[in-house]
Formats: sequence, C-alpha cells, structure tokens
Amino acid sequence: MSSHILIVDDEAAIRDMVRMALEMEGFNVSDASNAHQAAKILAEESIDLILLDWMMPGISGIDFAGRIRREGNAQVGIIMVTAKDDENDLIRGLDVGADDYVKKPFSTKELVSRINAVLRRLAEKSGSQDVVSAGKITIDSGQHRILIDGNNVEFSPTEFKLLHFLLTHPDRVFARDQLLDNVWGNQVYVEDRTVDVHIRRLRKVLEPHECDSYINTVRGVGYRFSLPA
Repeated sequence: MSSHILIVDDEAAIRDMVRMALEMEGFNVSDASNAHQAAKILAEESIDLILLDWMMPGISGIDFAGRIRREGNAQVGIIMVTAKDDENDLIRGLDVGADDYVKKPFSTKELVSRINAVLRRLAEKSGSQDVVSAGKITIDSGQHRILIDGNNVEFSPTEFKLLHFLLTHPDRVFARDQLLDNVWGNQVYVEDRTVDVHIRRLRKVLEPHECDSYINTVRGVGYRFSLPA
C-alpha cells in the first residue's frame, strides 16, 4: 500500500506542485491550506507523513508540529518545509518533534529522498520492541511515554529519541556523529555540539530521579548508556 502524505501549506501553487511530484512517485496525497484543515484530515484519515510549512497564518507549522506530538501521534512522520536557515530555528523544529526539514527552494528529487528516509526510519522503529526497560527507566514507544520508578516523566521529542536509542544499545560508546545519524537522521544537517546540548538537557531531567549517572561521557570519544555497577 502506498504511503499517505499530507501537504500543509498556505500557498496553493506549492501544494499543487508537490502533490503532482509525489503522485508521480506513487504516493497517496492529501493537502490542507492551514493547521485547522490539517487537524481535521488527521482525525479522519490515516496519514503516514506530513510535509508542514513553517510559516502559515493562524497556527504556525512549528506550533502545529508541537501539538501533533503532544497529542501522542509519534507514528506520524513530520518534515518541516521552511525558508529559515538559522541553525537555532532548525534545531527548534527538530526539538518540537519534526523528523527532518527541507529548506526552500528545494528540488522534488531531494524532497522525495527525504520523505523515503523518514518513512524507512519510522518503519524500523515500529518494528522494534515497544516497551524496553533498564534500571529505573521504562520506555513505552507505542504510547510515547517514559516511566521512572513507575511515574510518568516528560521529555522533549528529541530527548525521548536520544534516551531510547542509548538505552536500547547499553554499554556501547557512540561518537557524536553516530548519535546524529541514528537519532536525528543522517540527512539532517546539524552540528556535533547539538548532541552535547541535548545530553545536558537529558541529564537535567534524569537528575531528580537519580538516573543522570546512566549517561556516561567517554572523554574524547562520545557517550554511552550504562547502569551503575
């Protein structure tokens, strides 16, 4: 069955161009001109991935992406389409739960490649074990929840993915570029220092629960998840 893509953009010309390109690649395509229309489609149809314009009147794309993730739709891929090129803006998009971003102007060839890459990652994730545990931490991917000592603890989407990846590969040391490839995706171009920022944030959330020591720094190499001896 073809993947179902939802295009959300307030410019009709862009929606029409992207729709034509994706339909030629065999995708099933729906489109919406704003977040309200998109929310209605999401409620009524099975959507695999959303191409979401950042700058839209009313509810912006970045706010809508955050809303989608807060509502627990972790299985839906999100690619932000944006004219912004400031790294902090792009990191903000990934932090609210976007899987990737495409900068305007873009080629349809690049767009299709990024869509396929995100869909592959989502398929691999859905095929993995839904519930995993280590020490005090339990991660339920199906419900997109992290429990510590049985209590639900809030993490940002990026922190969720980072902790999940490290926990499911215990005692292995990962360099920053390996974490970027496996957590952010090898087609998402952010700097290595982004990993350090998120490791600090992750430890800050884990610290009140005395789990921050699970995330080890291996000097000159990278990071690993390891339970205390």
